[in-house]
Amino acid sequence: MIELEGVPELIDPVMVAAFEGWNDAGDAASAAVAHLDREWKGEVFAALDAEDYYDFQVNRPTVWLDNGVRKITWPTTRLSVVRVGGEKPRDLVLVRGIEPSMRWRSFCNELLGFAHELGVEMVVILGALLGDTPHTRPVPVSGVTSDPDLARTMDLEETRYEGPTGIVGILQEACTHAGVPAVSLWAAVPHYVSQPPNPKATLALLNRLEDLVGLHIPLGELPEDARAWQLGVDQLAAEDSEVAEYVQTLEEARDTAELPEASGEAIAREFERYLRRREPGPGAGPGVATEGTDPSYLRDAPSDRTRPPKPAQPGPEAVPGTEAEVEVSESGEAGSGAEQPDADAGAETDARDGEDGKAAESDKPDKTDKAGKAEKNAEASDSGKGSGSGTDADSEPPVPGEGDRPEGPEGSQDTEK
Repeated sequence: MIELEGVPELIDPVMVAAFEGWNDAGDAASAAVAHLDREWKGEVFAALDAEDYYDFQVNRPTVWLDNGVRKITWPTTRLSVVRVGGEKPRDLVLVRGIEPSMRWRSFCNELLGFAHELGVEMVVILGALLGDTPHTRPVPVSGVTSDPDLARTMDLEETRYEGPTGIVGILQEACTHAGVPAVSLWAAVPHYVSQPPNPKATLALLNRLEDLVGLHIPLGELPEDARAWQLGVDQLAAEDSEVAEYVQTLEEARDTAELPEASGEAIAREFERYLRRREPGPGAGPGVATEGTDPSYLRDAPSDRTRPPKPAQPGPEAVPGTEAEVEVSESGEAGSGAEQPDADAGAETDARDGEDGKAAESDKPDKTDKAGKAEKNAEASDSGKGSGSGTDADSEPPVPGEGDRPEGPEGSQDTEK
């Protein structure tokens, strides 16, 4: 049993762990935990015995001077605690170390013992891997878990990975078997710039951790460091045409992969929504008249536009040219030699013909009187001449009188023509 001295009771603690080595591309994960420890001034309360877990030929100790006194730092894993205040205070237990060289099961059991004594509610393990991702795009961070219930409640992916694994995968499985909720956050680091540090990947991990645990994490100068890092890589890529072309290929592949996939059901729903927007009413489509609907209120299609007929108004003057058409028919019956008005010119002279038609109607009685006087004069001349005059009448065509020449709008139109 682990006994902790000087560690206060924690409030809803979450353990956040990261390990240098195989699961820490660009030192992005270990740098994230170091940032939390630095910003919140974590206090180290325990360290694992380096003799039990590390090969010092692989992870060598370092020597340094402290006021002229030589000291040795042994590679190990340390635990610290930070108190996070605010409206919803929550404490963190930070685990930062190096991936052990041996006895991984004992290593994980020891960490789980600390988690049990501190009342840890969830374990979050940070990792970083090399991937085919461009440095110019946001760093993708995936959250995975082995717990199906946790995957549903926290919108995470249930891990399906098969293959070699590191201490991150082993610790996550140990937590699952011990009944402790565990989540792994993985940041993808461009493989062509895998050298540490990578502040952009570190920033992406902290942002995802902030959303996961519901804490506001102070970022300090990390955003500015991330921008400076990307600018430096941009300059290096611009100096090499092959690298620039490769980065462009990765960008195109990334942009294509991030396009939203449209399923058949999604397309059908969108099409139904589109049709509902266009429907003027239940059972009626655009430009289609239904029973009991006035078609004059419906819009026709853009092509083949036709104006609906205007409703008739009372009175003979409502439609210009109506009286003129009646007069034309009467004039045609009065004289067979009368010329009919041109159909194309009728639209231009409808109004004038209507007025002339009224005048022609008023002149009809005068035309009848003149025709009767002309007939009487012809009979009187025939009776005075005798038989010889009849021969002259047959040989010479009669001079047409005023009654034989149609008057009115037709005559005026011929004159104008």
